[in-house]
Amino acid sequence: MAKTTPFLFSILYLLILSIPFTISVKTPFHPKDILPLLPKELSWPILRTLNREVDLLPTFVGAAAASFNNSLEWKGACFYQNTAWLEFHNKTGSQFGGGTLHIKVSNAHSWTCMDIYVFATPYRVTWDYYLLSREHTLEFKEWEGKTEYEYVKEHGVSIFLMQAGMLGTFQALWEVFPLFTNTKWGENSNLAFLKKHMRASFEERPQPWVTNITTDEIQSGDLLAISKIRGRWGGFETLEKWVTGSYAGHSAVCLRDSDGKLWVAESGNENDQGEDVVAVLPWHDWWEFELTKDDSNPHIALLPLHPDLRTKFNESAAWEYARSMDGRPYGYHNLIFSWVDTIDKNYPPPLDAHLVASVMTIWYQMQPAYAANLWKEALNKRLGTKDLDLPEVIVEAEKRGSSFDRLLAIPEQDDWIYEDGKSVSCVAYVLEIYKAAGLFGSLSSSIQATEFTIKDAYSLKFFENDPSRLPSWCNDGDNVKLPFCQIRGKYRMELPGYNTVDPYPHMNEKCPSLPPKYYRPKHC
Repeated sequence: MAKTTPFLFSILYLLILSIPFTISVKTPFHPKDILPLLPKELSWPILRTLNREVDLLPTFVGAAAASFNNSLEWKGACFYQNTAWLEFHNKTGSQFGGGTLHIKVSNAHSWTCMDIYVFATPYRVTWDYYLLSREHTLEFKEWEGKTEYEYVKEHGVSIFLMQAGMLGTFQALWEVFPLFTNTKWGENSNLAFLKKHMRASFEERPQPWVTNITTDEIQSGDLLAISKIRGRWGGFETLEKWVTGSYAGHSAVCLRDSDGKLWVAESGNENDQGEDVVAVLPWHDWWEFELTKDDSNPHIALLPLHPDLRTKFNESAAWEYARSMDGRPYGYHNLIFSWVDTIDKNYPPPLDAHLVASVMTIWYQMQPAYAANLWKEALNKRLGTKDLDLPEVIVEAEKRGSSFDRLLAIPEQDDWIYEDGKSVSCVAYVLEIYKAAGLFGSLSSSIQATEFTIKDAYSLKFFENDPSRLPSWCNDGDNVKLPFCQIRGKYRMELPGYNTVDPYPHMNEKCPSLPPKYYRPKHC
C-alpha cells in the first residue's frame, strides 16, 4: 500500500481537477462527493487542498428584490445556473404581510451535490439546502413590522452561499475546531493556519525558551507583544491575526513607579471573578503567571523604547491615566472597529460587510446583551443616536443615504464614553498610555488610540534601532539576533514592519489589511 498511495493520490487529484473542465455533460457523481468515503489517508490530503478553514464562511451572492424581470442571477457551488426573486403577499391578513422568496436552481455539476444557503434581513436569518434542479420557495409569513417591510422592499433579502457544500463545510469545521482546543493538536492547527493564511514561519529557537531576565534593564514604555497559540485565546488570536495582519494577538506596557518598582499595565487581565478587566500588576506577579499558569503557550517579546522617546516619557502622566482605568471592563465596545477602516479592504475573502451584518444579526438574536456590549453602543455613537437595536441601526443608516459598511468604517473616538465608561482594548490601552506620556507630541490630539491594531503599535518608529543598546540578555542563546527581545517561546516571533512607521495625523484610520501581504499604502 505504501508504494501505491502516491500513485493513487496523483490519479485522484488529476481526476478531480480535470473533470469540471473536460466533461460537458452532467456526471452521475462528482469525485469530490465521494472523497470522504475513501480511506482517510487518501481523502483528507485532497480535501485539504480543495477546501480551506474559511470555507465555512458564507459568501454573499446578492440580494433578491421584488421583481421577476430583475431577478438575481449567480453561479453556485453545485448548481451553476441560479435565479432568485421576491414576491410580496398578505396571506395572513396582517398589516404589512409577508413574502415568498423564489429560488430556481439548475445545471448541477453532478447528481449527488447540493447547495446550502443562508438568507438574511436585519431582522432574521434562516437557511435552506437544495438537491433538485427546480424552483424552490422560502416563505416569510409576516414581516417584523413596517421597518422590515420597507427595508426588504427597498433592499431585498440577502443571499449567502456556503461555497464548500455540505461535506466541505463539515471538513472546514473540522479544520477550525482544533484551533480552540487546549491540546498539542490545537497548537499545531493554529501554527498551520497562520502558515497557510499569513505565510508565517514559526522557526524553532534553540533552548532555553525562557530568558533569564534582569528587570533593571526594563523601563517605562517598553512594549510587551504576546502571541498565544493554543486554547480558547490561542484560537481567537489566530483569527484576529488573520484579519488584522498582526503577528501578535495581545499587548501590554511596562511602567516604573516613583520607587523604581516595575509594573505591567494590561487590558484583558482576568480578575478573581473571571472577568477581563484593565489592571496594573507587579512585574513579578505578571511574569510568574506567564511562566507557570498561562496554558496558551504564550510567546512574548519585549520591545524597548528608543532612548529619545524614553527621555520624553512622562511617567507621572502615564501613571495617572493607567490608574484612572484600573479595574474597568476590557474594551469590547470598540474591539472590531480598530480593524475595520475601509468599506471593502479589511475583509479577507469571503468576509465582507454583508456577512458581518448577518453574523451580528444572528448573535443579536442569540445573545442580545453580549451583542449590545460588542457593537450596539458603538454603532449608535457613529449615528449620533441612542438605544437603537442592530436592525434599527442598519435601517437608520440607509435612511440617511449611508450604508452599514460605511458605518463600520467610521473611526472610533478615544473620548467616547460608554455606559460602563471609557473603553480600551489591550492595544488601545497601551497607545492611550503613550499619548498620556507625551510620545506623540503635538500629534496627540489627532491620534485615536482605539484605531490601532497590535501591528500598528509595533510598527510605530518608537523602538530601539541600535542592537548594541538592547538589554544584555536580549535574545541570549539564539543564533538569530532579532531587533527586539524575545523572552519566552519555542518559536521565533516575527513582527513584519516592526519599528518602521512615523506617526502622522489621523494615523491608521483608513488602512487596508488584506492577507497574505497586508499591503499598507503610504500615509494610509
